[in-house]
Amino acid sequence: MPVHRPEHIEWMSRALAEASAALATGDVPVGAVVVRDGEIVATGRNERERLGDPTAHAELLAIREAARAIGDRHLVDCTLVVTLEPCVMCAGAILAARVPTVVFGAWDEKAGAAGSVYDVLRDRRLNHRAEVVAGVEADAASRLLLDFFEDPARRPRPA
Repeated sequence: MPVHRPEHIEWMSRALAEASAALATGDVPVGAVVVRDGEIVATGRNERERLGDPTAHAELLAIREAARAIGDRHLVDCTLVVTLEPCVMCAGAILAARVPTVVFGAWDEKAGAAGSVYDVLRDRRLNHRAEVVAGVEADAASRLLLDFFEDPARRPRPA
């Protein structure tokens, strides 16, 4: 697995700030940023509760914003940095956007699609693959999630 670089920590810091901001709306604290040429061009945080939209994951919102900012649906020269391993839905969007590199913090042992449960991002059967850099600021990302789920006042509604 690729080793993270110093700039990954800087970008993850911004993604963690986005994740923390999701707490204000009762959303699961996941944040994402899209980086191009070393600059953050888009941010996103989980907004499923706030928007009442099951697809309002941090990655999808950041990818949508980046495509608008860049003016192209293909993010071929971008890096997506997200605090939690992407799920299958987000992995599909990452591949559709042709994002070449995904950096994430915490592993998602229940729904991850970047190497834990599934490995959609690197599946050789698909027409696009992404490089995956895992575990960047994993302790901080995990702590945000654990604190959220351990707080009875913040537990998500049952499905």
